[in-house]
Amino acid sequence: MFDFLKGMINRKGLPPGSVMYVGETVAKKVRIRIMDFDENNFVEKDAQEVEECFPFKDTPSTTWINIDGIHDTGIIEKIGRHFDMHPLILEDMLNTSQRPKLEDFDNYMFIIAKLLSYNEEKEQIESEQISLIMGADCVITFQETEGDVFNVIRDRIRTGKGRVRRMGADYLAYVLLDALVDNYFVVLEKMGEKIEDIEDELIEDPTPDTLRKIHHLKRETVFLRKILWPTRDMISGIERCGSPLIKDTTGIYLRDLYENVIHVIDSIEAVRDISAGMIDMYLSSLSNKLNILMKHLNAIVIAVAIPSFFAGAGGMSEFSQMVGFENWKSAYLLFFVGMVCMGIGTYFLIKRLEKYWK
Repeated sequence: MFDFLKGMINRKGLPPGSVMYVGETVAKKVRIRIMDFDENNFVEKDAQEVEECFPFKDTPSTTWINIDGIHDTGIIEKIGRHFDMHPLILEDMLNTSQRPKLEDFDNYMFIIAKLLSYNEEKEQIESEQISLIMGADCVITFQETEGDVFNVIRDRIRTGKGRVRRMGADYLAYVLLDALVDNYFVVLEKMGEKIEDIEDELIEDPTPDTLRKIHHLKRETVFLRKILWPTRDMISGIERCGSPLIKDTTGIYLRDLYENVIHVIDSIEAVRDISAGMIDMYLSSLSNKLNILMKHLNAIVIAVAIPSFFAGAGGMSEFSQMVGFENWKSAYLLFFVGMVCMGIGTYFLIKRLEKYWK
């Protein structure tokens, strides 16, 4: 949750605009994929050198350049210089702990978004920073690692399905952001399954491990809120910025995207309220288990106390002489059996009356 502090500490003393990668160390080679298209034509290639994507800067068709891996600062600097990116943009791009935001420049827009995914093995939510540069006819995306939710968009571009081949760079940027937001609903579904499992544990048999799961759920909720609220502001900024890069035909799609983000935020707020209620339910369950235990202990105490009274009385010599135990050989045996039966009977009588105590 506080990874952004590490980035600030690592950059201590550096001048603004310094190109320095802040994130997990990655050994894989950077992959550059280029897709250039219009309504009638389509070209796709994997660039072996970064210079291969430079000629697509001024093409009249729409170009999507995707860079998987931003740990190689040399490649990022070359792209930044060729596409006239501000040094502060490169600095934010390489600091993977940035919050979602929008920067509107004269000839391009800089967007930072988050790709959320659910790790089944670790049973936790993970995030990856997606940086997006949108120009008049070009979209450049920067990702930390290879593998994303954009493959379905690539298939639509290859096959010419949908509007993306004829709508331009602003619509391409929209569909990329829409794919990220759609994946938020997948994460919400996983959280819903986790909530159901925790609720079942709370009802059946809550344990300290259940409390740990609730605490983990609350931390994930805080983590998602730190991402989703800035995402809402970022998308609202794209819709309202009035940039000539955003066509009127794309505005209605951005408004729909904004509504989807609001829906996700409402769901997260509901999860936060549910997790807070789970704490109360856990404490109530513990209190109820303690009350049941005390009832059993009270029943045992009462069942033992009554025979103990008679045992104490029977042990007095005056009581033995009064009832004539000395002349009755089986008296002590019968007296002992009677006390045991009295204790057992008292215990079961109390258990039978428990329903009236609730």
